[in-house]
Amino acid sequence: MTKILLLSDSHSYIDERILEYAHQADEIWHCGDFGSFEIIEQLEKIKPLRGVYGNIDGAKIRSEFPEVNRFICENTEVMMIHIGGYPGKYSPLAQKELSERAPRLFISGHSHILKAMYDDKNKLLHLNPGACGKQGWHKMRTMMQFVIDGEEIKDLAIIELGMKV
Repeated sequence: MTKILLLSDSHSYIDERILEYAHQADEIWHCGDFGSFEIIEQLEKIKPLRGVYGNIDGAKIRSEFPEVNRFICENTEVMMIHIGGYPGKYSPLAQKELSERAPRLFISGHSHILKAMYDDKNKLLHLNPGACGKQGWHKMRTMMQFVIDGEEIKDLAIIELGMKV
């Protein structure tokens, strides 16, 4: 059983609440737009970090993280892409990747819109944790936590970090 903290779009911002939740997780997953390498260093000091680069991330972050990250957690195939869209409106890259092999869990960021929805066509769960940072048009800063237990994705919780000020 693996407890995941899922975040995206930190845009160089991290606070104590994010770090508290990070300490409670087994792994931290970040779906791009870290904004600065310092965010990566802070998170990696706490727990193992998986992620993808986002459209605002520079060369150093892009050299450390891929554009598409496919991996197995427990017995569950996961795919992350920063600009992935959502069921019925996937980005061209996500469509290409999904047509080659759909994972059980597809995670994207970028939109700053928190979503959790099932894709009947591709038989996968799609998650977007919203944005935990303060940059962007969103009002509420959000992230998610959940558990992967073998092939089961469970205990999904939305974490509201407070209004963006």
